[in-house]
Amino acid sequence: MKFPPLIDGRIITRYKRFLADVQLPDGEIVTAHCPNTGSMKGCWTPGAPVQLSASDNPARKLRWTLERVDMGAGWVGVNTNRVNHIIADFIAAGHIRPLRGYEQIQREPRCPVAGFANSRFDLLLRRAGRADCYVEIKNATLLEDDCIRFPDAVTARGRKHLEMLQHTVRRGYRGVLLFAVNRPEGDCFRVAADIDPAYDETLRRVYENGVEVLATRIRHLDAGVEAGGEVGVCLG
Repeated sequence: MKFPPLIDGRIITRYKRFLADVQLPDGEIVTAHCPNTGSMKGCWTPGAPVQLSASDNPARKLRWTLERVDMGAGWVGVNTNRVNHIIADFIAAGHIRPLRGYEQIQREPRCPVAGFANSRFDLLLRRAGRADCYVEIKNATLLEDDCIRFPDAVTARGRKHLEMLQHTVRRGYRGVLLFAVNRPEGDCFRVAADIDPAYDETLRRVYENGVEVLATRIRHLDAGVEAGGEVGVCLG
């Protein structure tokens, strides 16, 4: 998957969660949209190299979008709006082994269970003769002790998605939680139980009751990304 043209810069600060001030190579300081609801812990520091995309849409309040940050080992993808499209492309190309063999990929399907009528999953995978597969995707960028972790902030919304996946499994569907490891470091995945113990407890419970947990790496290239292979998941 290719990115639009990217502009180099250095981040000055991130604030109000969705804003970042960035200095461009000519010295100009611009404010970029930061499409990431997490804390971005370990994903930025003042002066770190970043890359921005630009929009010519006059309806947008901010022209610039923060795409990725280099924390010393390579690019970390922080634009969560791109992740679902990237993972859908990986699945379609057969790069995620446990999700191979489906013929249709539907984005943002409605949740099929009572109590979650207005909610949606990220992906629905279908093939005749197989149970439908609902996939929820999480961008994972927190690095601790050479292991990628999630979440980087308390997430009530994330716990809701786990309960939704549990309900789909009870109805006979396949429910998959997929962590997109969006940085080059880390040789395993673990839940950040110290940050959100309730998320850890809920994930363990739904996993024991049939929800599948996968992790796959997004490898960043000069002008885009490619599939970087599966990452081992440790829930113990």
